[in-house]
Amino acid sequence: MSGGALGLDPDELVSCVACGLCLPHCPTYRVTGLELASPRGRIAAMRAVDLDGAPVDASFVAAMDACIQCRGCEAACPSGVPFGRLMEGTRAALAAPGAPARARRPPVRRAAEAVAYRWVLTRRRVLRGATWVLWALQRLRLVPARAGVPALRATDLRRPLDLAAPGTGDAYLVTGCVMDAWQRSVHRATVAVMRAAGATPMHPGPGDDCCGALHVHAGRTATAQRLARAVIASMPGDAPVVVDSAGCGAAMRDYGHLLGTPGAVAFSARVVDLAEWLTTRPPLALRDTGRTVVVQDPCHLRHVQRAHLPVRTVLAPAYRLLETADDGLCCGAGGAFAVWEPELAGAVRDRKVAAIRAVGGPAPVVASANPGCLLHLRAAGLDVRHPAELLADALAPEGR
Repeated sequence: MSGGALGLDPDELVSCVACGLCLPHCPTYRVTGLELASPRGRIAAMRAVDLDGAPVDASFVAAMDACIQCRGCEAACPSGVPFGRLMEGTRAALAAPGAPARARRPPVRRAAEAVAYRWVLTRRRVLRGATWVLWALQRLRLVPARAGVPALRATDLRRPLDLAAPGTGDAYLVTGCVMDAWQRSVHRATVAVMRAAGATPMHPGPGDDCCGALHVHAGRTATAQRLARAVIASMPGDAPVVVDSAGCGAAMRDYGHLLGTPGAVAFSARVVDLAEWLTTRPPLALRDTGRTVVVQDPCHLRHVQRAHLPVRTVLAPAYRLLETADDGLCCGAGGAFAVWEPELAGAVRDRKVAAIRAVGGPAPVVASANPGCLLHLRAAGLDVRHPAELLADALAPEGR
């Protein structure tokens, strides 16, 4: 059953009792102190629009846009309110062709989103071409390697990943879109670690260009569903589907809900984060590096997949691990959130950086298992590494 203008489930909308236990876990509320920037405030606004007929005005749209979708509130909620599902449904309603005119974003944003979501992210060749253009602009020093864009290397872009053909290995490695174009070195480290764990990683077949995670965040549900069906078709069989991007893993583990088919549910059950998968394999032959690493939990690994502890399990034999005192609060990346809400994303990141430096000192090494978090925190001057890279660095000679 769905409700009014937003089409949300009324039972889910009224399940929030406004107890306030979510407030300390909401990064935007922590920064602004505004009720409308909190989970219960946003749900109250959704309820007013969907059940009481309140208008979809500029303040409502701004409040929904200013949510990072970290879903830390879900982990803290005693009533089990599915905030992520409510927010995704709201954004889908705001992005729909028939949405009220006041819900429309500025023309520049609409044009940029149309190009990115329809043509770039969904087509690997287009994304690679755009990445080569970015590389050339970096070489000409017209685009700096900051503000969310890493320093690109031609050798990395040219050299494909050394993966087995589909059906010839025992575990798929999801390569994805932006991560394959901008952070292929992480995938290379993942391949080395998977082989050291005794596996033969294989490439998916055609159709794995993008998992649709960013589209779900943006409310582009129909495109996300199309991409999800293609991803499922690209990895037939029952081999594990290993993901080294926390955001992608969270989205793929939710394909059952996104598509509502038994096949999608079965596929989602095969999806596993890299660190989680490694805990099912024989222990890696790692050397003790003697180095200290601060662990930063991506929200979609900690709050959605609930698979953040395996990162510590696999890194502990090689590194001395430090924990932040902020209970896994978001870093502010949030997919494309840092692009469209840079001021708020920066304020959230400042708190995370302070928490990291409070335990790791002025120049800490940070472990983070999500590409968006890596880019966002590196832009603040931190040395952030993916757990796969740290593990590859610590492989004993016999494990390489």
